[in-house]
Amino acid sequence: MPSAEILKQKEQLVADLTEQLKGAAAGVLVDYKGINVADDTALRREFREAGVEYMVVKNTMLRFAAKNAGLDDLSSVLEGTTALAISKDDAVAPAKVAAKYADKIKSGFSIKGGFMDGGVLPVEKVVDLGNLPSREQLLAMLCSALNGNIRGLAVALSKIAEKQEETA
Repeated sequence: MPSAEILKQKEQLVADLTEQLKGAAAGVLVDYKGINVADDTALRREFREAGVEYMVVKNTMLRFAAKNAGLDDLSSVLEGTTALAISKDDAVAPAKVAAKYADKIKSGFSIKGGFMDGGVLPVEKVVDLGNLPSREQLLAMLCSALNGNIRGLAVALSKIAEKQEETA
């Protein structure tokens, strides 16, 4: 039986994890088994640069925190080694970095699942989310599409004006 002090520390850890889960825009759970030190260091650096908090967590503590945060369905993937990547602002950043490293590191590093907007995401959805173009790329694609339509309208109006000049 754990002492009262240890039990209090664990309760505080669960409370902190619960607050992080509730305050997150999105998060990803990964199995980090088989990752070497160099890859782990690079992974942590990339998460940090993306504004994502990455931590290794005990499954039991995360199970309690997920239940408190209303993410009960996460319990099904909490087996083996588990690390949690959480972003408070960018809903795509944890999935992007995790998907990149899941493709790069073939020695056991894998995505277990994730959550976004208070709902649990299966592995496939997390990978799809991670493979989306960046915000800047999406904005460039939108601008290109809008510019193409405006250019087409301008060309059509120019042709109409030329045709009216010829008939006059």
